[in-house]
Amino acid sequence: MKSPLLTLPGAVPAEGVDEGVAAHYGDLFREQRALAEGTGFVDLSHRGVVTVSGPERLSWLHLLLTQHVSDLPPHQATEALILSANGHIEHALYLVDDGETVWAHVEPGTRQALIAYLESMKFFYRVEIADRTADIAVVHLPAGSIVEAPEGVAVRETPYGRDLFLPRGDLESYARTAGPAAGILAYEALRVEQHRPRLGFETDHRTIPHELGWIGTAVHLQKGCYRGQETVARVQNLGKPPRRLVFLHLDGSEVHLPVAGTGIRLADDGPDGRRIGFVTTSVRHHELGPVALALVKRNVPVDARLIAGDTAAAQETVVEP
Repeated sequence: MKSPLLTLPGAVPAEGVDEGVAAHYGDLFREQRALAEGTGFVDLSHRGVVTVSGPERLSWLHLLLTQHVSDLPPHQATEALILSANGHIEHALYLVDDGETVWAHVEPGTRQALIAYLESMKFFYRVEIADRTADIAVVHLPAGSIVEAPEGVAVRETPYGRDLFLPRGDLESYARTAGPAAGILAYEALRVEQHRPRLGFETDHRTIPHELGWIGTAVHLQKGCYRGQETVARVQNLGKPPRRLVFLHLDGSEVHLPVAGTGIRLADDGPDGRRIGFVTTSVRHHELGPVALALVKRNVPVDARLIAGDTAAAQETVVEP
C-alpha cells in the first residue's frame, strides 16, 4: 500500500520490498540521529498486519510458532518464527497480545502466505484469523520517545522502541503530532547497528535460526514440538550451524556500498579466492560510516580480514562459530 505520508515535504519513495513508504525525507543522517536520540517516528505502514482472536488463540499459536506463547501476558511483546519441516525460516512475526487479540506485523508481501498456512492449521480450534493490513498501519517510535500512543491502540514495546498498530485513517493526523518523520533507510541503518536480522534480507531458502542469532529472541528451546523443531534441537545440541551472521565495517573510501548478495572472500586469498559468504544488508550509518550484515561460513576465523566484492571489510562477531 502507498502511504499518504509520501506527500510530506522531501519524501523520496523507497524501492524494492519497502516500496510504498519513504526511503528518506531529504536528510538520511539527520533522520538517523533523531531516532538514535529518541525523537521522531518511522512509517512502517507497508508491513502486513495479521490478527488472531478467540479463546484458544495463544494455546493454538503455541503449537505453530518457535516461541513460547501459551502463557504470554497481555501487552508483553515477543517475536516468533514459523519454520519449514526441515527447520528453514519461512515467516517472522512480531507479536503482542492485548488480552483479547494477538496482533502481529510481518514483512511486506508475506501476509497472504502466512494467513494461508494459519488457516490450514485451524482444524477444530476456536480461533479467528484476519488480515488487517487494509485498515491498520504500523508506526515505529524509537526507544526513549516520549510521544504517547493513542488510547486503545495495540502497542509492542521492545528495547528498540514501540510499534503502534494505528488505524490507517489516523496515520496523517498522528504524524503531525509524533515529531519529525524518518525514512526506512534510517530505520534500517539502526537495525544493522543493532545486529537484528530481517526476513528476506538476512535469510534465504535454507537459513536456520541459529545462523542469525534468533535463538533466544524468537526461539524458545524448552517448549514442545513444532514444525522444524527437530532441526533446532539437533543444531543446538551439536553446536554446528553451517553459517553465521557477522557485522562488517566497510572501507569508507569506497563510493558505492556492496549490494545484497555481493560475494565475500578472505583478503589473504587474493582476487581469485573462493567465496566464503555474502553481504545481506549494507547501510551508511551516521556514526559508524559504511557497515553491513553478512553471512559467512561457520569456520571462517573471527579475526580474518575480508573482502566484500572489491571493498575491504573488518568483521565483528554476531553469532559465535
